[in-house]
Amino acid sequence: MAKATIIGAGLAGPEAAWQMAQRGIDVDLYEMRPLKNTPVHQTEQFAELVCSNSLRAAGLENAVGLLKEEMRRLNSLIMAAADQTSVPAGGALAVDRNLFAQMVTDKISGHPNINIIREEVKAIPADEKVIIATGPLTTDELAADILRLTGKEALSFFDAAAPIVDLGTVDLSKAFWASRYDKGEADYLNCPLSKEAYETFYEALIQAEAAEVQGFEKNLVFEGCMPIEVMAQRGPMTMAFGPLKPVGIMNPHTGKQPFAVVQLRKENIQGSLLNLVGFQTHLKWSEQKRVFRLIPGLEHAEFVRYGVMHRNSFLNAPEVLNADFSCRVKPDLFFAGQITGVEGYVESAASGLLAGLNMARLLNGQDTLVFPPETALGGLARHLEGSPSVHFQPMNMNFGLITPLGERIKGKREKNARLSARALHELERFIEEKQL
Repeated sequence: MAKATIIGAGLAGPEAAWQMAQRGIDVDLYEMRPLKNTPVHQTEQFAELVCSNSLRAAGLENAVGLLKEEMRRLNSLIMAAADQTSVPAGGALAVDRNLFAQMVTDKISGHPNINIIREEVKAIPADEKVIIATGPLTTDELAADILRLTGKEALSFFDAAAPIVDLGTVDLSKAFWASRYDKGEADYLNCPLSKEAYETFYEALIQAEAAEVQGFEKNLVFEGCMPIEVMAQRGPMTMAFGPLKPVGIMNPHTGKQPFAVVQLRKENIQGSLLNLVGFQTHLKWSEQKRVFRLIPGLEHAEFVRYGVMHRNSFLNAPEVLNADFSCRVKPDLFFAGQITGVEGYVESAASGLLAGLNMARLLNGQDTLVFPPETALGGLARHLEGSPSVHFQPMNMNFGLITPLGERIKGKREKNARLSARALHELERFIEEKQL
């Protein structure tokens, strides 16, 4: 039986392993946890979500919603687990992160074609078919070996995670449940701020002390996951027009729209834990407790997890990767996950799906595939291969990565609906043609 090795069991690794195992490939899946932990993971479970429990927008009018639907039609393990462990989140797909990780771990552990090895891999295995899915926290030894092979420099930046609070410690005489931006169900707990409360919070935030960051990495921050304190430093009203904007939200306690609002999203099915939306941070833990308790309703909040910031490394994909996720200088080596330069949980899992599918085809003597440019999967892969390599930066899935319609459509919603309908039509045609 054909065999392959996967390094890393975040989101991309298990998805790649599942795709290969379902196609009759034997897989050795390496995961270093719990023998060696990372700065952000807290468990030894596969597919542990560390930054947020949200897989973002669920509807097809959003590009990441389309990407999720395409993955479902290719029998994605990650999407099946997400759908079965979802929690209410309005127009988003959020999951109970513990149940989600447990389900993925159980599915992978129970598959007869997958062998799990709890061991750190410090170098690319020689003479093996390999998928590297070690994510943004790839260890120094393995990263050095990747660079020796590719001859290209990887880039590094910091990623930040938001704190989580216990619902039972939130003052519900001040906070209230409502939808996010007046969309979907009332799945978000809202902490309203008056102009005075906002200004007090802002002043405390910009003066708060951050945890120490070493060396050249000190000023590297990814725009897509910006720490709330960095956002505040860009201007007094930046937060109010960003994650704290009160659009479509009325405070039932006053009957008025607040000046700003902090929204909290459910972290688990019970709804007992809440994530501060948009509050990724690198503040010291003592400062997080002091400053975030200035938010009305959180004066006595218990923080069950504080925000953290960590290194995030990725390849200069246009110089290193082909659109099938294989390495240009070693075609039997594939990469998947955030190390490729995709950004986000869904995008990472999607890259694992594509890398696993293509490795399986390679081992079965078939040509590897690049999905049509009209699809989200195709657009995401082609972006990595075809973007300018100078100052390459990670990117979330968006409709700009998909081939335009070729006609002018009035209204963004209608345009996006047309793009999604065409994408799913092209995907079904491609699945039938390639017998996937």
